[in-house]
Amino acid sequence: MATEVNEANFEEIVLKSDKPVLVDFWAEWCGPCRLIAPIVEEMSSEFAGKAVIVKLDVDNNNSISAKYGIRNIPTILFFKNGQVADKQVGAVAKSSLVNKLKALL
Repeated sequence: MATEVNEANFEEIVLKSDKPVLVDFWAEWCGPCRLIAPIVEEMSSEFAGKAVIVKLDVDNNNSISAKYGIRNIPTILFFKNGQVADKQVGAVAKSSLVNKLKALL
């Protein structure tokens, strides 16, 4: 299951990770976010041990959302070595997210 991150643990889990990290910026009220939630969960299992898959609720973590310029959700940021390496805005097919993450492995 994808880990929930917040302002207290974002740096430790995402920025200091030695593996690529997929961060799903979402909100409870967001329809497209609910569409990709099962994909993010599947990827969490499929990439266990190879990548870190996390979710961040934008309503409860405004400072992180602002820092990374999140204006539309769902937005998925891909981090490598503490830096944003790729980005996907909007609901997309699983293959698109898988390909972006595999490119960082």
